[in-house]
Amino acid sequence: MLKILAALMRFINHINKVVGNTFAWLSVAVVVVCFAVVVERYLFSTTRLWMQDLYVWLNGLMFTAVAGFALFREDHVRVDIFYRPASVTKKAIADLIGVCVFLFPFMYAVYYIGLPYVQRSWRLLENSANIGGMPGLYMLKTFILVFVALVALQGLAMAIRSILVLAKRQDLIPEDYRYPSVAEATGKE
Repeated sequence: MLKILAALMRFINHINKVVGNTFAWLSVAVVVVCFAVVVERYLFSTTRLWMQDLYVWLNGLMFTAVAGFALFREDHVRVDIFYRPASVTKKAIADLIGVCVFLFPFMYAVYYIGLPYVQRSWRLLENSANIGGMPGLYMLKTFILVFVALVALQGLAMAIRSILVLAKRQDLIPEDYRYPSVAEATGKE
């Protein structure tokens, strides 16, 4: 059973790595489009509203798509005055509680509130509110649900990692997803 959970964890991690590494490249597009808008506006005294929408939308798309990857890499904000020096077992317990008590309920709330919002947008085939703006806002809003799915899946992978640690089966956790030891986390040997 633990081997099946470990395989599921690796699969979820792989999904978020692929999605995260792919959508992270949108940051380059955001910079290029934003630069083009500024040059167009201040050097040529003109602007295209769809381009102004585009870099904001690309930014939103990128951040919703890479959130699960950020959770995989532990790039999220954490108050770690207690977490960093904790033992691997205590980190596993803290993560398991955090995922079950905070992450999953929050993802459910975002889904519950976001689904009608996304459905309405699709029904209306919603476009930008700006005249001359980008079409297809409904597709961007769909990434609210993608965000929920990817972060909830990564939360499941975190919970599985915690279970494997508590079951003393860290050997089933890939190297790139193991908890660092106390010495590694604090920089002390």
